[in-house]
Amino acid sequence: MTPLLHLAAEQKSADVTDWPDRIGWIVGLLLFIALVYWLMRQGWKWRGTLQSDLPPLPAAPSERGPAKLELSGRYHGSTTAGQWLDRIVAHGLGTRSRVELTLTDEGLDVVRPGAADFFVPAQALREARLDKGIAGKVLTEGGLLIVTWAHGDKLIDSGFRSDQAAEQAEWVTTINNMINTPITTEGTAR
Repeated sequence: MTPLLHLAAEQKSADVTDWPDRIGWIVGLLLFIALVYWLMRQGWKWRGTLQSDLPPLPAAPSERGPAKLELSGRYHGSTTAGQWLDRIVAHGLGTRSRVELTLTDEGLDVVRPGAADFFVPAQALREARLDKGIAGKVLTEGGLLIVTWAHGDKLIDSGFRSDQAAEQAEWVTTINNMINTPITTEGTAR
């Protein structure tokens, strides 16, 4: 029996964890994640620099008149019209946020808590439609309200999603009727 005790006394289990190696891998992984995040941020800033020719966004007029429609929901971003993956990030247009939309005879007032508000004058509105996607957001067919508007020499598509998706069709009809109704200099329909 002595040889068995001697054999058992000599056996030693291996260390379960090699802490220096594990810490090295964790630090390396964290540095890699930080690098990827930094590169993404630089890309976002570079895109904003490339779009610096976009004029500042118009502010809402002090007197807007009665609201035709109001909507509460989410703003999903803006892209170059017709190019649903070409996101516009200049002037905060790339920032997703909650949104309160108000449509009046003067235009579309976009109020975004935590992000820059903007106003689309009625004469800048070009089209409204229901679509399934905009840069970074894809839903079922007709899930997004897309409003096309002119800003400077650029046509922009802005994507909104109402909390009550059924009301988006009314927005499309109202905005398109508003665009097709000629307005005189006094602001009344001819």
